[in-house]
Amino acid sequence: MPFSAILFDLDGTLTDPKPGITSCIQYALSELGYKPPNADELNWCIGPPLRESFLQLLNTVDRTVIEQALLLYRRRFATIGLFENSLYPQILEVLKAICFAGYKTFVATSKPYIYATQIIEYFGLSLLFDGVYGRELDGARSIKGDLIHHILLTEKLSPSTVMMVGDNFVKLR
Repeated sequence: MPFSAILFDLDGTLTDPKPGITSCIQYALSELGYKPPNADELNWCIGPPLRESFLQLLNTVDRTVIEQALLLYRRRFATIGLFENSLYPQILEVLKAICFAGYKTFVATSKPYIYATQIIEYFGLSLLFDGVYGRELDGARSIKGDLIHHILLTEKLSPSTVMMVGDNFVKLR
């Protein structure tokens, strides 16, 4: 059976989010009194859930400190950081060609839904996607496989007719 729908990751697939993500991590660490690494040393933080990154960066399991880091990150990201990224070259043309070919398209990102939709709108991509899906701020659907399962159920898509385009391998349960 041929593919009828394509799921796209956001960070590292449609956009280069490095400036916004790394600046917000640096801001959070600085506000907590830590000397932040330079942006290139934070590349590994792009993609995985931030809670995991802050666990390693702060070298602590103290939930209060981790939550404070997340709040500081989100404070800057919600107003500045989410717009400090850029579309990859030719992504707009590729998306238009895919839509013209008749495929359904969806964003499937580990980024919180509230930010993902703003980024898609900011870059004028809303009309090129049938839906935007991301995790919730409380962490729900932060596992990519759970998010994709949710999309398949919500959109009534058969897994055998869906392709995922992204920078991480996802195993569905």
